[in-house]
Amino acid sequence: MANTAPPLPYIVIDFDSTFTQVEALDELADIALRGRPEREQVVAQIKALTDGGMDGSVSFSESLRRRIELLPARREHLHLLVEHLRTKVTESIRRNQAFFQQYAARVYIVSSGFREFIEPVVAEFGIPPEQVLANTFTFDAEGRITGFDPDNPLSQDGGKIRQLRLMGLDDAPVYVLGDGITDYQIREAGLAARFYAFTENVARPAVVAQADEVVPSFDEFLYQNKLPMTLSYPKNRIRALLLENIDPTAERLFREEGYQVEVVPGGLDEEELLARIEGVSILGIRSKTQVTPRVLERANRLVAVGAFCIGTNQIDLLGCMQRGIAVFNAPFSNTRSVVELALGEIIALARRLPVKSEQMHRGVWDKSAHGAFEIRGKKLGIVGYGNIGSQLSVVAEAVGMQVLYYDIAEKLQLGNATKCRTLEELLRQADVVTLHVDGRPENTHLIGAAELALMKPGALLLNNARGHVVDIDALADALRAGHLGGASVDVFPYEPKTNDEPFASPLRGLPNVLLTPHVGGSTAEAQRNIAEFVPERIIGYVNTGNTLQSVNLPNIQLPPQQQAHRLIHIHHNVPGVLAHINNVLAAHSVNILGQYLKTNEHIGYVITDVNREYDQEVIKALRQVEQTIKFRVLY
Repeated sequence: MANTAPPLPYIVIDFDSTFTQVEALDELADIALRGRPEREQVVAQIKALTDGGMDGSVSFSESLRRRIELLPARREHLHLLVEHLRTKVTESIRRNQAFFQQYAARVYIVSSGFREFIEPVVAEFGIPPEQVLANTFTFDAEGRITGFDPDNPLSQDGGKIRQLRLMGLDDAPVYVLGDGITDYQIREAGLAARFYAFTENVARPAVVAQADEVVPSFDEFLYQNKLPMTLSYPKNRIRALLLENIDPTAERLFREEGYQVEVVPGGLDEEELLARIEGVSILGIRSKTQVTPRVLERANRLVAVGAFCIGTNQIDLLGCMQRGIAVFNAPFSNTRSVVELALGEIIALARRLPVKSEQMHRGVWDKSAHGAFEIRGKKLGIVGYGNIGSQLSVVAEAVGMQVLYYDIAEKLQLGNATKCRTLEELLRQADVVTLHVDGRPENTHLIGAAELALMKPGALLLNNARGHVVDIDALADALRAGHLGGASVDVFPYEPKTNDEPFASPLRGLPNVLLTPHVGGSTAEAQRNIAEFVPERIIGYVNTGNTLQSVNLPNIQLPPQQQAHRLIHIHHNVPGVLAHINNVLAAHSVNILGQYLKTNEHIGYVITDVNREYDQEVIKALRQVEQTIKFRVLY
């Protein structure tokens, strides 16, 4: 005999706080009492009774009776309620409207709410009136709500159990989806195969504790039961791990997207990160946490890494690329903050403010101009003329400084800045040297004893780049010897992982030295900008495949995905892979609606939009294409 597919289960869904985000009687009370002084008090009483009936602390029949007694509503208020509820349909329910329309015959709305407002809302999802089981209001001659039909089983304690028995759904499993104790009671009575506690809108501990499964979205319910869903993967299964006190805006954006988010204050060393990285899809770090080859080997689900800073030298970029993991940073978001800090440091050191302040704190009044100078007319040497260096160039020139710059890459000078052919040429001329290079290994000890010796006597040095760029011991020697007039350092070869760890450095205690704890980008504006910029790029990559501004994957800005499934294929860059992909699609008669390819020396990134009609065997075949690194489907 041929195998036959098991029958689709009957899906029994609660209405209030499940199909919609709100409790309808609470909302009806709010509408009916608009403009009345007792509104807030009465609505609060009704909400308390609703919660009591849902978590079982008050009998349902008592809860319903007392709520209706408090409710000063009329028939005309119901139209306003329905229009309001249409805007409050649960997000994941609305997202999967096509499922309801296709399988409406298997879906029942069983609610202790009222047919008058439930039926018109669910009708838009293809659910017919005969599959809505709910209470009905009674009205007086003037249209006031006076009560409810007491003979309706759903108005009574244990009403949903009685209603399910009357329905006789015994030819297929019954799955119940709801947020209240009355929904669980259907399962408890043996009338349902499974009870799913639905927590997208509200999570009641007493209900969650009884559930066979807890589902934070309707996507998750469909995914668990292998039913058609609008999304290719439930967002609640995407885990984000955020380290190093990233601005809370990032956590909010990821949570609003539906992701699970874990926040860990401070950085993690390699062993600590190894213990946490399994199952993580998105990792957010700043500059202290190292994403090493060992971490990547353990990262079984990692899709993207967000560097909530400018530099990415703490991340194994090649290793991420070879695993199809996109890395995004924030190259512009804190530029202004670092520039302003550098300008402040230049002025503070030029006026010897660290020394003056320290003396004042000791009670010493030294009103002297010795060693202090204006910065106007002085030469500022900028090493690294990227985003920060070039903007500092403009700001410094605006306050009267002459700007010199050196960069290993060809850069267009701004304003009257003068390019130096070598680092030595810049060091010999500058009154102030400020470093704004990246953290690549080649920049280790870019400024060492020899370079410090080339600087003018009394010159100032600023390092707001990376700690290993300056030989700290050599700098301390140059300061103690009086060769340099001062220094400001914001970054160090080793930095404490948390605020509780002590800071040690040979620069401590030296005169006219400003030491700051890596706060170049630590302004409210910069951290907020970074915490918006990086999540937006990661969410765009996860949801659409866009790699624009990724620092390690080929950059592609994709058009909107319209009525198509998007196949994302990352592979080793060898000849023939694209042809193989297209041969697979042709062999399965898949219609290509659009295709985009970009490569670098290591990998190729192919995005193919196809129509929705194809055999699932094509997905298996694409995963098996030789040289595949990572493959996923978006729809």
